Amino acid sequence: MIYNMTVSPDFPPEHIAGWYIFNTWLQRQLNESIHLELYNDFRQQRDAIQNDKIDLIYANPFDAAMLVREKGFTALAAPVGRADEAVIAVSEASAIQNIEDLPVQCTVASTDDPDIHLIGMIMLEPADISRDTVQVHQVGTYVLVAKQLIQQKADVGFFLAEAFDNLSSFVSSQLREVIRSQIYDIRHVLLAGPGIQEQHEAIKTALAGMNDDEKGQDVLANLSFESWEILQQEDTEFMIDLMDTLA
Repeated sequence: MIYNMTVSPDFPPEHIAGWYIFNTWLQRQLNESIHLELYNDFRQQRDAIQNDKIDLIYANPFDAAMLVREKGFTALAAPVGRADEAVIAVSEASAIQNIEDLPVQCTVASTDDPDIHLIGMIMLEPADISRDTVQVHQVGTYVLVAKQLIQQKADVGFFLAEAFDNLSSFVSSQLREVIRSQIYDIRHVLLAGPGIQEQHEAIKTALAGMNDDEKGQDVLANLSFESWEILQQEDTEFMIDLMDTLA
C-alpha cells in the first residue's frame, strides 16, 4: 500500500528538499511506501483533502482544526519551539509607524494562508479596520506580499513571521515591521488520517527518537527543526478551541 503525504503550502521554499529527505527517512523507519505530494496553493491541497487523497499532513493550525473535526485526523507531533506568529509590515518609505496610523479604508497584501490572514486582521482592529472596510490583494507567496508593499500597491502586508525573517536582505531592507503577534500556542502540526491509523504509534516512536541517531539529526537540520514534540489529544483540542475563539 502507498500512503500519501503533503505539507502546508506556506513552508519556506528552501525547505522543499528537506521535506523530501524527511519523507525518505520516514519510509525507511516504517518500512512503508509514502508518496510526498507538494501543492502550489491551499485550494489544490484542500481539494485533495476533501477527496480523501491525504494520509499524512504537516498542516497549518487553521486546516488542522478542519482535519481533526471533519476528517478524523489525529495530531501526532509538532516541532519544538516553533509557533505560528504573524507580522504586519509596511514599505520602508511609508509614513505608517503603528497600527493606529492606518486609514479605516486600507489595502492589505496577503497570501491565502488562512491562520496568518486571520491573525493579521485581528491585529488591525485597533485602527477600526474590518472585513467590511479593508481591500485585500491576495498573492501567491510572501515574496509577492513584499513586492506589493515595495511597489506601494498596498498599505500593509501580512507575513508569517518565519517567512518575514527569512526574506533576503535586499527585500527586507525595503520593509519595516509594524507589529508582531505573540500568541505562542498556534503552530503547525503533523496529522495522520484514518487511512494510516495502524501506523500512528510507529510514526510517533520514530519522531520521538530522531535526535538519537545521526541520520535523524541531519533530517531535522534540513527542516530547521530542533526536534519533535509528541502531542496528546488535549494539546490539539486546546489549539482548535483557540482558533475558534480567534475566528
